[in-house]
Amino acid sequence: MKILILCTDNAIRSQMAEGFLKSFDPKSEVFSAGTAAAAKIHPQTVEVMKEAFINLTENKTKHFEDFVQLHFDCIITLCEKSKEALPHFAGKTKQILHFTFDDPASFNGEEEEELDFFRNVRDEIKNEFFKFYIQIIKKYTHE
Repeated sequence: MKILILCTDNAIRSQMAEGFLKSFDPKSEVFSAGTAAAAKIHPQTVEVMKEAFINLTENKTKHFEDFVQLHFDCIITLCEKSKEALPHFAGKTKQILHFTFDDPASFNGEEEEELDFFRNVRDEIKNEFFKFYIQIIKKYTHE
């Protein structure tokens, strides 16, 4: 299965989702990208994913336009802004899903509070994408 996960910056949520999906199903081709890709992955994303035993230190942010010529079995958007990129993929994907998660970059607080917010979003993403894996990918790959 070939999956693209879209968000705005491709620095936090989409990177987390990509990391988890790859850990759940190494056979699927999983990519993430942003509609306005940041220069690099947020350092706290790398830190909290490391706690979940997923190494994102080599990951780079990517822009969605790098993927518009490809065909996907599923595109998953993680924020309202990323939905705006969907017309670029018209006719090139079998299924489009939308999940909404808070943006950790918008949280303001002390460093430990911020890390806890990142962890909470990470855990929500892990749970939601594990459900997606069980309901969609596992079914798709066993048909």
